[in-house]
Amino acid sequence: MTTTEPAAPLILVADDDAHIRELVSLYLKRAGFSVETASDGAEAILKASSLSPALLVLDVMMPGQDGIQVCQALRRRSDIPIIMLTARSGDLDKVAGLRIGADDYVTKPFNPDELVARVEAILRRARPAGHATQEHLGLGPLAVDPGARTASVEGAALSLTPKEFDLLATFARFPGTALDREHLLDLVWGTSFYAIRTVDVHVARLREKLKGSPIRIETVWGTGYRMSLDGEPGAK
Repeated sequence: MTTTEPAAPLILVADDDAHIRELVSLYLKRAGFSVETASDGAEAILKASSLSPALLVLDVMMPGQDGIQVCQALRRRSDIPIIMLTARSGDLDKVAGLRIGADDYVTKPFNPDELVARVEAILRRARPAGHATQEHLGLGPLAVDPGARTASVEGAALSLTPKEFDLLATFARFPGTALDREHLLDLVWGTSFYAIRTVDVHVARLREKLKGSPIRIETVWGTGYRMSLDGEPGAK
């Protein structure tokens, strides 16, 4: 009996530098991925919409529509995981990308093996391997299904990026518990080498998604964050 091999996940690489596109494509293909490329923002949006890639590697500085604009446009209609490439090491550029919905960022020049590892880590969390879990999490009107990767408040679905979902699910596993930023980095990102600011930006985005609901992610000064329900002691 002939078995069909599962299709390799498709990664879209958008960068105006042909050398970067070729280098990233080479390493991703060696890691078993299928790759498509785009040389500018308009092409990136077109291919992201028509090809439905598993993940987008997106350069910030591109002619025409830059990476920030592309990310904003895609986030209006898609939760595709996005890794931003930036030639600037300043926190402002990184924070800007995270605030508009990027899941991760890599600063140029970068180690291609590290980029591949980050792609694999994000896809592993976005589509967990193995059998589907029956775990269901919740707090008050919040319902989180890690297996289906869905979340809702009072039956209304929340539109979350993969990292926002992972962060919400982590809070839902420890309701009422103060979690420090380093612990959150380990639980959500699988490593603590990211800047602490990464957690703060994602929490701010998650708070925006939960606005108007009784679910609160409160700041625990000197520690980190805690998810609670309006009316509970300490809830804000």
